[in-house]
Amino acid sequence: MAPWKVVDLTHPLDDNIPIWPGDPEFKLASHASYEKDGYLTSRMVVGEHSGTHWGTPNTFIKGGRSADMFTAEELVVPAVVMDIRAIAGHDRDYSLTVEAVTAWERENGRIPRGSVVVLFTGWQERWNDPEAFFGMDGDNGMHWPGFGKDAVDHMIQGRGIAGLGTDTHGTDPGNDGEFKASSAIYGADGMVLECLTGLDRLPPSGTTLVIGGLPVTNGTGSPARVIALLPSKQEIS
Repeated sequence: MAPWKVVDLTHPLDDNIPIWPGDPEFKLASHASYEKDGYLTSRMVVGEHSGTHWGTPNTFIKGGRSADMFTAEELVVPAVVMDIRAIAGHDRDYSLTVEAVTAWERENGRIPRGSVVVLFTGWQERWNDPEAFFGMDGDNGMHWPGFGKDAVDHMIQGRGIAGLGTDTHGTDPGNDGEFKASSAIYGADGMVLECLTGLDRLPPSGTTLVIGGLPVTNGTGSPARVIALLPSKQEIS
């Protein structure tokens, strides 16, 4: 591991994390104590898609693969990072286009087959302010930038990508109630990573992700420890 940098892309779990409306709140309660039992352990309640997490095809696709069906080899994948902070800063409903993917490839090279494509929106900086993180408006609508379906279809069909990632709470723009981008990648038997952080430390390409998703039987994903490995010379900060 000496030639590599290790970057943690995971938010800690605590009672204050932003929770998708209607999902279970994160709770950690004492189950045994040093004083009473001679050891310490806690009881944890958390939604599958809470905190930094991964999602699997059966989230939206009936009969799709569940979390326990992914092999360990599939959870070590190349990744590319598309930095859209500049446009997302003034358009919180921005949807990634095919043209934006083409422009990224002109500058950084072709997306490698089997990659997870990560969208760096800057929303990781809003994590400690749930209202800002969800971009809530006066009608309880949610707003954050995400992947457009056409761009995802283009990357599935033309690049053979393995998944999508983002630092927001959804790979779709927050105002897309049909979840078109998520449905597209799940329909292609891919995975989703959401609520990532530390993306400012990653280069556009050359990263390998190690996804510590739990193999929950029939699960649609789980909180995950997501680790990025990159050659030390490629770390950008």
